[in-house]
Amino acid sequence: METGLGKITEHVLASYGEVGGINNIDGSNLPSKRAIAAICEDLLQLLFPGFHDQEPVHSEHLKRVTGYRIRSIADRLKDEVCKSLRLGNPKCPEREAEAVVLAFLEALPAIRALLQTDVKAAFDGDPAAASIDEIIVSYPYIEAVAIQRAAHCLYGKHLPLVPRIMTEWAHSRTGIDIHPGAQLGAHFFIDHGTGVVIGETSTIGAHVKLYQGVSLIAKSLAGGQALRGVRRHPTVEEHVTIYAGTTVMGGDTVIGAGSTIGANVFLTHSIPPRSLVLSEGQELRILDKDKREGAEWADWVI
Repeated sequence: METGLGKITEHVLASYGEVGGINNIDGSNLPSKRAIAAICEDLLQLLFPGFHDQEPVHSEHLKRVTGYRIRSIADRLKDEVCKSLRLGNPKCPEREAEAVVLAFLEALPAIRALLQTDVKAAFDGDPAAASIDEIIVSYPYIEAVAIQRAAHCLYGKHLPLVPRIMTEWAHSRTGIDIHPGAQLGAHFFIDHGTGVVIGETSTIGAHVKLYQGVSLIAKSLAGGQALRGVRRHPTVEEHVTIYAGTTVMGGDTVIGAGSTIGANVFLTHSIPPRSLVLSEGQELRILDKDKREGAEWADWVI
């Protein structure tokens, strides 16, 4: 056994020399996925006090508990931010890391205010929701959106790796893939959630509702890294509903305010406000919702 394991060790070591590009030997100490996962868990406790705890949080202890959590997250996140910043500067300036962490923590009340609107949207929009508590403790989408909103703050500081690790942690837990660069408006709700993909340069307005399997993606990635920083994902304006299995593609594609996109639609071009888009086999029917009342079907078509 020992002889066999020794040979395997030699073969693996040989592969490190032969196969490049997937080794980080003698390189930078990269941010830790495990450490960031633990930070995300604690962030959920901070964002939703009492909902992610095994024991109840009493108001008389709230200040002490909150202060401890903030300091704990700050210390651990600073270490991961330093590792991330060292990718561009081997000697991470401590003050720069501290500034990033402080700005992030200062944004938490504003993030909580947005999350409150998300929870309200879920409760108002889902008759299966028995209570606000049920949404916070059991709906995967609220966890995914909470971590994305937090990660988006760090993304805005141009911090490498850490925001993406955060959202991929949430993705692995919920099946909802929202890039930290995506801009999400208030009152955002993803019903069911599994299989939703929202790309980096997506912009979503207020009061938008998505169902499972919706994808907001780029038309083509053939340009590879040349497309970095280029707008390549759709814009969804306010008060839009997109039903299950629909794909919306392209950075020039705008879903006009007040529109409804039916299930299993494949959309690659903009539609005006107040549209209803339906899939009919290989074709799309785009209707004007304002012409609906008292109009013949043919008159309803845009």
